[in-house]
Amino acid sequence: MTTIIRRDYDLLGESGRLAVETGLAAAEWYHTDVPRKDMKALMQRSDAPAIRDTIIWLGSMAVFAALGVYFWGSWICVPFFLAYGVLYGSASDSRWHECGHGTAFKTRWMNDAVYQIACFMIMRNPVTWRWSHARHHTDTVIVGRDPEIAVMRPPDLLRLVLNFFGILDAWYAMVDMLRNAAGFVSAAEKSFIPEMEQPKAIRIARIWLAIYIATVASAIAMGSILPLMLIGLPRLYGAWHHVLTGLLQHGGLADNVVDHRLNSRTVMMNPISRFIYWNMNYHVEHHMFPMVPYHALPKLHAMIKHDLPAPNPSIWSGYREMIPAFLRQLRNEDYFLKRELPPTARPYRGEFHGELPAAAAQ
Repeated sequence: MTTIIRRDYDLLGESGRLAVETGLAAAEWYHTDVPRKDMKALMQRSDAPAIRDTIIWLGSMAVFAALGVYFWGSWICVPFFLAYGVLYGSASDSRWHECGHGTAFKTRWMNDAVYQIACFMIMRNPVTWRWSHARHHTDTVIVGRDPEIAVMRPPDLLRLVLNFFGILDAWYAMVDMLRNAAGFVSAAEKSFIPEMEQPKAIRIARIWLAIYIATVASAIAMGSILPLMLIGLPRLYGAWHHVLTGLLQHGGLADNVVDHRLNSRTVMMNPISRFIYWNMNYHVEHHMFPMVPYHALPKLHAMIKHDLPAPNPSIWSGYREMIPAFLRQLRNEDYFLKRELPPTARPYRGEFHGELPAAAAQ
C-alpha cells in the first residue's frame, strides 16, 4: 500500500516516522550487477589523481588571489576574484564531499587535510556534514530522513535564486556555527551525529569563529574589505557554480524510491565544470557505488550505462527538463520526472511511495 508522506523538512516529525514505518528508511537499494573483479579494480584508491588536482586547485587559487590583491582598487581585479571565488565557493563543495567519503586519496591524512580545508571554505562543519552525508546516502531523497534534499516540494523558487549567491546557505551556516560555538547541538543534528562526535563539532565551530573574527578585525584595521574578499565572501560570490551543478543531482526527480536511477541524474559536462565538480556529474553512478573514487566514475559509467537512464548531454539539457518540472510542482507537488530505463535495464520493482500513480508522472 502506498503511503502519502508529507513533504516537509522535519527530520524528527511525521515524515521521518512514516519513512521508518513504510520501510523506506535504510532500505535495500537497487544496484546494477558489476563483476566482483571489475568492482575491486574500480574501487582501487590512488593518491596521484587527487594530488594533481589539488595542486591545480589550490595553486590556481593562490595565483588568482595574488593577482586580485595586486590589482585591488582597479576593475582589473574583478575577473581574478571571480575565478578565485568559484574555486573557493564551488570547487570546495566537491572536495569536501569526495574527501568525506575517504576515496579521493589513498593516504588517509591527505583526505582528512583537504576535507578540513574544503569544509571551512564551503562553511560546512566537517563533523556535522560527515554524518549528514552518510544519512543522505543511506536514505537518498527519502522525505523526513534525508537532511540534504536541496529542493523540497513545492519548490521555493526565491530560495533557489538566493542560493546562487550563497545567501541563505551562508546565513544558516553562520547561525549553526554560532550555535555550535556556544556549545549547543540541535535536535536535528543529534538525530544523525553520534554523541561522542558532538564535542568535535563544537570545537571546530569555535576555531572557525576565531578565524572569522580575526578576518573581520583585519578588515576593520585596514579599512578595506580585502581580507573578506579572500576569506568568507568567496562563499557568496563564488557559490553559483556549485548550486548550478548541485541542483541537477536530484532536482525534479522522484522521491521516496529506493532506486538511484530514478532519483538521481547523470549529466555530461564540459571539462572545466567536471574539474570544479570533481566528476560528481556522474551522480547516479556515485550514489549506486559511493566507494568508487571520483577519477574512476567515467569508467564505471561506461560499464553500467546499459542499465541506466540516458544521461543528459549537457547542463543546459538538464535545466531544460528540470525548470519546467519545478514550475509544474508549484501547481502539483506530487509531479515528478519519471526516468525512462533502456530496454537493456532491469526494471524498478518497488513502489513510488508518496507519489501519484505512474500516469501522473512524465
